[in-house]
Amino acid sequence: MASKVTPPPLPKSGAISKGYNFASTWEQNAPLTEHQQAAIASLSHAVAERPLPANLVHDHVQRPENGLSVAGEDANVGDSGAIEAVLTSTSQFYKWFTDLESAMKSETEEKYRHYVNTLTERIQTCDDILQQVDETLDLFNELQLQHQAVTTKTKTLHDACDRLLMEKQKLMEFAEALRSKLNYFDELENISSNFYAPNMNVSNSNFLPLLKRLDECITYVESNPQYAESSVYLLKFRQLQSRALGMIRAYILSVLKTAASQVQTAFRGNAGNRASVSEGLEASVIYVRFKAAASELKPVLEEIESRSSRKEYVQILSECHRLYCEQRLSLVKGIVHQRITEFARKEALPSLTRSGCAYLMQVCQQEHQMFIHFFPASSEDISSLAPLVDPLSMYLYDILRPKLIHETNIDLLCELVHILKVEVLGEQPARQSEPLSGLRPTLQRILADVHERLTFRARTHIRDEIANYIPSDDDLDYPAKLEKSSDATSETNLVDGENPDVFKTWYPPLEKTLSCLSKLYRCLEPAVFTGLAQEAVEVCSLSIQKASKLITKRSTPMDGQLFLIKHLLILREQIAPFDIEFSVTHKELDFSHLLEHLRRILRGQASLFDWSRSTSLARTLSPRVLESQIDAKKELEKCLKATCEEFIMSVTKLVVDPMLSFVTKVSAIKVALSTGTQNQKVGSVMAKPIKEQAFATPDKVAEIVQKVNAAIQQELLLVLAKMKLYLQNPSTRTILFKPIKTNIVEAHAQVESLLKAEYSSKERSDIKMISIQDLQTQLDNLL
Repeated sequence: MASKVTPPPLPKSGAISKGYNFASTWEQNAPLTEHQQAAIASLSHAVAERPLPANLVHDHVQRPENGLSVAGEDANVGDSGAIEAVLTSTSQFYKWFTDLESAMKSETEEKYRHYVNTLTERIQTCDDILQQVDETLDLFNELQLQHQAVTTKTKTLHDACDRLLMEKQKLMEFAEALRSKLNYFDELENISSNFYAPNMNVSNSNFLPLLKRLDECITYVESNPQYAESSVYLLKFRQLQSRALGMIRAYILSVLKTAASQVQTAFRGNAGNRASVSEGLEASVIYVRFKAAASELKPVLEEIESRSSRKEYVQILSECHRLYCEQRLSLVKGIVHQRITEFARKEALPSLTRSGCAYLMQVCQQEHQMFIHFFPASSEDISSLAPLVDPLSMYLYDILRPKLIHETNIDLLCELVHILKVEVLGEQPARQSEPLSGLRPTLQRILADVHERLTFRARTHIRDEIANYIPSDDDLDYPAKLEKSSDATSETNLVDGENPDVFKTWYPPLEKTLSCLSKLYRCLEPAVFTGLAQEAVEVCSLSIQKASKLITKRSTPMDGQLFLIKHLLILREQIAPFDIEFSVTHKELDFSHLLEHLRRILRGQASLFDWSRSTSLARTLSPRVLESQIDAKKELEKCLKATCEEFIMSVTKLVVDPMLSFVTKVSAIKVALSTGTQNQKVGSVMAKPIKEQAFATPDKVAEIVQKVNAAIQQELLLVLAKMKLYLQNPSTRTILFKPIKTNIVEAHAQVESLLKAEYSSKERSDIKMISIQDLQTQLDNLL
């Protein structure tokens, strides 16, 4: 067997290398999934043993024993169906392999060439298609440009049409606006012809519409002064308006006079029964008939009131109010004056005031209702009825004022204030005071006159009945006056337990003062009442003090003191409920400093015309304003306190004067001994013990104690009896007696301390000094 020869290395194939590289790159870039690989494996197994083609089934290739037989399929070399070769040597194999390689290469290149040719044809086809597409796009671009040009021209045409339509609309609106504006100016001729027509009057149905159109024209022309000849047209329109308003005024006056004449005719027809007309037919004739006769004015007046925002109509409306009030006044003034005169002739001043005010309020109520019927929009303005209400109210004022001026009774004046403030002015809100507001100024004027007269009479009363009061003997008969009242009170208490004569024991100026203030408190203004109250309390206090001095001369000083205390306490207690300050501030001009300035001017030390210095004329001649405040209540308290202190000291001296003298002497001796300034003789006398002094012997001291005890049992009881007679209030007596008791106890305490210091116990027992505790018990039992 021949040795095996190593074949030469195979030539490198570019197709194989490229094919492998392509397959490797493809495998990397597009790896197969497991499912795909499994499908490929199944496909490879299915085609692993392909049957031979039918034309080669019967061919058989036999290899010789020492050679190699190779059969190959159609290698696509020429048109042969198969390649058969028998390889017997290495060179033959290489040759066969080279041929095979060339055949495979040729077969491979042919396939790629065919593919390239196909691709080239496809590229050419694509290029042709792209060229046709480019041509089509160019056509489309050209068509789009043409479309844009057509669109632009169409939009321009549309905008132009819209602009023309807008201009047409504006011109139409301008023409319409111009026509509407010119209508106001064109109305001048139409309105003028209608107003100057012979059959035109206020009662004509076209008058008010024409007047309304005229007002609209005037308003328009006034608001557009920039128009040509607007001032000329405005002047003509105003002339027409003045003519129309004049026609309205004449028409209203004519209707009102006609209605008034009809009412007056009705009154003249009832002249034989004047009283019945005044009372029974007054409302029906004066109000109902007048309302019916003047009913045709209502539309015209309502039209005027609806335009009251314009100045011209405000004037004509005011003129209508005046004409209406004049005609109404001509109808009712006679009846009102007659009624008030009857009241004045038959009734007293308070009743006259009440009846007159009630009647005037009734008339004002009816007149206001009538006014509302004709002028509903002007009813809230109370000044519109003033030309009617003021003259009617003056009838009452002219009758009341002379009576008020001559009235001197304070009680009656206070009653008038109550009637006016409470019954008349105070009840107006409850009666819906709008209709009565026109009366308020006159009523307040009457009330002011009553206040003025009442203030004057109060000052006169204070001056004559209090300040200048001359007491009679009976007024100063104290304490007999109180004793009589006490006896009468005891008898009365046995019957009904009351004391009707308590005010009779008061000093008359006190009773008059309190009575006057109680009446004035609710009638006068607080500022006026304060001044009167301060003056009344001041002069009353002075009058009581004068009476106290007279009683001191007639009776005893103690009676005078208790009289003063009693009445000052009553005065203080009675003025406490008045919620005012009993103080006034007086301002005065003081020229006293001018004397020194005049002296300096006369000496030449100052000049009248030197305005730069403080001694100038203006400053020199300027008076000083001095203010002084007088508080009558504080002065009353001050006087009462001083009187109580004086009474306490007098009672204390009356009871314990011996003890006070004794204590005073002992104190003087001790002071003299302590100073050592006396002469030798006097010093030797005073150097003796107190009990050896002539005034301080035990007998003398016992005599002093006995006198004081007797005074307590006798004099002090008399004092307490007088206090009870003058001061009926037990608490007042207790308060007044407390300092007296304190002084008595203190005097006993001082004497007792001296006795303990200077006297022996036997001497003290002989003196029989009452203990302080027993003394206090004894004094407490006295009350």
